[in-house]
Amino acid sequence: MGGQRIIITIAPEDKIWLESYSKAHNISTAEAVRQGIRRLKQLAEKDTYKTLIATTRHVWRKGDGLKYQENLRSEWHDR
Repeated sequence: MGGQRIIITIAPEDKIWLESYSKAHNISTAEAVRQGIRRLKQLAEKDTYKTLIATTRHVWRKGDGLKYQENLRSEWHDR
């Protein structure tokens, strides 16, 4: 893997859990950390999308968005 190495400090009980999890899933502790980071990124991105949808819901109040867009584009052809 062409990634970069980092040093982190974790609580002893977290290290024990990570080693146990890694052994049970037949992966290295480094791979378990990589998988955890990927999952955290997915959750963060999913939450960001959900927040965006929730905060922008009902923002458009000019009727059918496609119809509005087609009307704007029709102006381009009239020039």
